[in-house]
Amino acid sequence: QVQLVESGGGLVQAGDSLRLSCVASGRTFSNFYIGWFRQAPGKEREFVAAISYTGSRTDFADSVKGRFTISRDSAENTVYLQMNYLKPEETAVYYCAAATTGWGKRDSSRFHYWGQGTQVTVSS
Repeated sequence: QVQLVESGGGLVQAGDSLRLSCVASGRTFSNFYIGWFRQAPGKEREFVAAISYTGSRTDFADSVKGRFTISRDSAENTVYLQMNYLKPEETAVYYCAAATTGWGKRDSSRFHYWGQGTQVTVSS
């Protein structure tokens, strides 16, 4: 079973940048695509971004397109989410997750493996 661990969260000011990391265990990491989700207090889990097996395809929520980037280092079994020009409303727990099917559908139910989450707090 794949295990995912997020890191890189913290407290930043509005307009600052932050890079999150998602490290996957096992040699099967290349068989999954990775998505990032976030959940703010009192709100539903929200899709943020995803990256394909090879890193050749990416998908971003409209709210973050142009500000966030996602990349994959298969050799290190790591996916990065670079978040730029962060906004206070993006304060949330950020999760990475792995899936094998459903690329582009942004359905959290298709992601079978989840990390523990990392807190991102953006102050105004």
